[in-house]
Amino acid sequence: MENFDYDLQSVQETRNLARQAKLAQAQLAKFNGEQIEKIIRNMVKVAEENAVSLANLAVEETGFGKVEDKIFKNHFASTELYEFIKPMQTIGVIKDDKVNKIMEIAEPVGVLMGIIPSTNPTSTAIYKSIIAIKSRNGIVFSPHPSALKCTMQAARLMNDAAVAAGAPANIIGCISKPSMNATNELMKCDEVAMIIATGGSAMVKAAYSAGKPALGVGPGNVPAYIERTANITKAVKNIMASKTFDNGTICASEQSVIVEECMRDQVMEEFRRQGGYFMTPVETNQVSKKLFVRGHAMNAKMVGRSAAVIADSVGIAIPPGTKVLLGEQQGVGEEYPLSYEKLTTVLAFYTVKDWQEACDLCIKLLNNGGVGHSLSIHTENQEMVMKFAEKPVFRILVNTASSQGGVGASTGLSPSFTLGCGTWGGSATSDNVTPMHLINIKRIAYGIKDFTENTTSCSSACVAQSNSPAAISDDQIMNVVNEVILLLKKRGGN
Repeated sequence: MENFDYDLQSVQETRNLARQAKLAQAQLAKFNGEQIEKIIRNMVKVAEENAVSLANLAVEETGFGKVEDKIFKNHFASTELYEFIKPMQTIGVIKDDKVNKIMEIAEPVGVLMGIIPSTNPTSTAIYKSIIAIKSRNGIVFSPHPSALKCTMQAARLMNDAAVAAGAPANIIGCISKPSMNATNELMKCDEVAMIIATGGSAMVKAAYSAGKPALGVGPGNVPAYIERTANITKAVKNIMASKTFDNGTICASEQSVIVEECMRDQVMEEFRRQGGYFMTPVETNQVSKKLFVRGHAMNAKMVGRSAAVIADSVGIAIPPGTKVLLGEQQGVGEEYPLSYEKLTTVLAFYTVKDWQEACDLCIKLLNNGGVGHSLSIHTENQEMVMKFAEKPVFRILVNTASSQGGVGASTGLSPSFTLGCGTWGGSATSDNVTPMHLINIKRIAYGIKDFTENTTSCSSACVAQSNSPAAISDDQIMNVVNEVILLLKKRGGN
């Protein structure tokens, strides 16, 4: 009975939040650029002021990741994002093509539903709040139950900051009684116009089956190929910086390292030097069993944990200062657990003969749960980059840390915590999602070609042709004349 009451309350709360957001968004849709800019600036300011407390709250509640890295993520989701989206035109006339006489006008989508993952619970809420307001949309969040408090706090801070700067009340909402029924209700309710889903593959699939537009992110299973021309020290440094960032909770983080035989020993030595520990086959098996439940679903207790915590959990002794655990794998699939996505400080390690074998292995790994997302390559050979550009992903990250590169922190990609995987990954977009994905574009098109005369003359010609006898060519006429002359000559000869 208690659960039944909770579900009823949860669903009712969700309906109320959606209705309130719809009323607020109808008002926000009338705001001009100056008003929106003022609101966003205040949201960014409040996000920065609370970056540390939100990071602490997220780690305390979920146990995932590191406070210092979550502080950076909160900063990146606010200040860095703001600098990038500031010049974007999302209101009124956004394009005026004088030559073709087409004018484009931005219109908001409406009310968004934002699904928030437990791995990035505050930064994703900040990021989605800001891009929603930039495009004059309202948003209601469905938080992960294990990150409810910190996501609620982030959403509350963003809403209060927006309202204090002039936004309508309840423009940003968050479910306080999360349940599957509430999430389904929000997905399918009439007030919600679009879903932005960041989370597990099951949740993303549910978003796409809700019967309305959705922008979803599939899982990442990023292979990192260290090609023979790579700067090994730099490549390993980037991989270590990426995999240890927030203890591997970003979906763009590397999952497997691929090296060629000719440099295997050098790479392994460099990993050891920088804090990597190569597990024995027995240790690899022990860790693999601990990391996964129900096949290759990640054990929540191991997500975003340090190498020391993982090693301790299975009784492995590792050197002090170890940052990442590496396990050698001989293949991909069910018999090789580390070939799947691992949102923690564990990497699979593969050795191949050459780049062709690396190519084949990358495709197998991507098809094993990361197609469409990202691939990392370390090389000084531009031709090799282009060979790997053919792989089934939409982010080929070159000579950079994959986590930071994928979200746009160390590359020129759009700053984002929603990384589309395109149709290959079952997503509606292959982009890093920005406010430009959250607007409708209305077009005013003037006539630039007069078809009335052309149509009339064409019609007249067609009618005349259809009413007249079939046209006879000059050659046909000459043939008839020649035949008559020949016939007359024959008669005269008789």
